[in-house]
Amino acid sequence: MLQLYAHPFSSYSQKVLTALYENGTPFEWKLLESPEAWNELAAIWPVRRFPVLVEGDRMVTEASCIIEYLHLHHPGPVKLLPDDADEALEVRMMDRFFDHYISTPQQKFVYDALRPEADRDRYGVEEARAMLETAYAWLDGVMRDREWAAGARFSLADCGAGPFLFYADWTHRIDARYANVRAYRARLLARRAFARAVDEARPYRPYFPLGAPDRD
Repeated sequence: MLQLYAHPFSSYSQKVLTALYENGTPFEWKLLESPEAWNELAAIWPVRRFPVLVEGDRMVTEASCIIEYLHLHHPGPVKLLPDDADEALEVRMMDRFFDHYISTPQQKFVYDALRPEADRDRYGVEEARAMLETAYAWLDGVMRDREWAAGARFSLADCGAGPFLFYADWTHRIDARYANVRAYRARLLARRAFARAVDEARPYRPYFPLGAPDRD
């Protein structure tokens, strides 16, 4: 049985959960709320970053790598990476885009809000805001003629786009002029697998340090 060390409110955990739910892949939750679960995680992965997937003696870290592992060893009806090498490259490029240029700046806001007032990085937050604006504008052009991140089929890239755009819009609202990005985010929220991950995280919304909106 696959074991997943994760937390439902974590965007990177939701990325993997979306992939698991897309294909109905069975797994055992290792919910990172108790000291026991955290101690188990630290014993196998001292970095203590999650999600982490374990199957027998095999451990896989990093959300994108976990999804690739699922694609190789637990394939399902939804192929999250295409067979064509060029198409797969496009999926991986878009996956990296969402990780680096949506998730990373979005998390800058969150981590800064968790710091004591005297230790906050106003300059860094403004840099992150500018990056999100640049990323939204670029993505809006890309999504003009696409249903999903890499084209017509739901993929690995969309597994990350869901939670990253979800929280990014809470943090730095996607302006109405980025209508294609807003429509894409709405499609992601309507996707059954990601909607399930969002619903499982609802009880934790009061912990969002910037204040979770009432929408979504």
